[in-house]
Amino acid sequence: MLPIVIVNPGSAAGATRDKWGSIASDLRTHFGAFNVAFTKGPGDGIDLAKRAVESGRRFIIACGGDGTINEVANGILQTGADVEFGILPSGTGGDFRRTIDMPSGIRESARALRDGETRMIDVGRVTFQDHADRSVERYFLNVSSFGLAASILDRVKAGSSLKWLPVDSIRGRASYALSTLQEVLDLQAVSIRVSIDGEEPRTLQTVNFCVANARYFGGGMMIAPDAQLNDGYLNIVNIGDIATAKVLLNAHTLYRGTHGSLAEVKQRLAKRIEVSPVDPEADIRLETDGELPGRLPAVYEVVPGALKLRVPARL
Repeated sequence: MLPIVIVNPGSAAGATRDKWGSIASDLRTHFGAFNVAFTKGPGDGIDLAKRAVESGRRFIIACGGDGTINEVANGILQTGADVEFGILPSGTGGDFRRTIDMPSGIRESARALRDGETRMIDVGRVTFQDHADRSVERYFLNVSSFGLAASILDRVKAGSSLKWLPVDSIRGRASYALSTLQEVLDLQAVSIRVSIDGEEPRTLQTVNFCVANARYFGGGMMIAPDAQLNDGYLNIVNIGDIATAKVLLNAHTLYRGTHGSLAEVKQRLAKRIEVSPVDPEADIRLETDGELPGRLPAVYEVVPGALKLRVPARL
């Protein structure tokens, strides 16, 4: 059967919908024939991927941002089928594509999908409380975190879209930057209890706690510069109790991946991480590949070699 491209038309602030004719033309020219399915709302990427697997598809491509990539990958992983996964970037963040060095341009990424190599990669799995207080499970390819990053994302999703800015990508970055500044000015550490790989639980102060499978999050921050997609581990990056002024003065280190030199930043590898609030009444929300599906307590686990991924041949 032909490969199927699952498209989120709302990605890139709707630009994917507006430019789909051009995107599809470039994809056919530089990749080849394909079928297409469009998402209509949250969760559709999971359902469409499952149906694609059940119908016999063996190459499924996600076209959209990190949230779309996450949904389609979850649909594939939940079936347990031997299916190859690819990404056609068309979002404003593009964090996962940076780790696999997938080009951002449609023509270049189409050729990479056509001529690329197949690699088996690890994924993360997190079990947490959803917004209806149910215990649910979700896979992630990139990064799951709680603290500052989740608060920023919450503000971005709930806040102004800055429609006066002329370009969608500029608008997205500006909204994230403004929300970051607002959250940093109100910065507060929270107390959590953490057990790593069966060790005795420890109490930590955290401004931002990341569990990374890949290297980037937050629209280009290299939060886990040493993360590898096939090493069988997740990378923990904890930014402890740090002053607002120091965050602002050292924000550039997050984009360069040099924040590990700060005394407040601690890193280590792990296969299983159990996290809960010290205060059981605390509402600590987590983000997973740029979405906000629930809150702590949470259990993170690595699933080695779980997903077959098409990557550029030079990776």
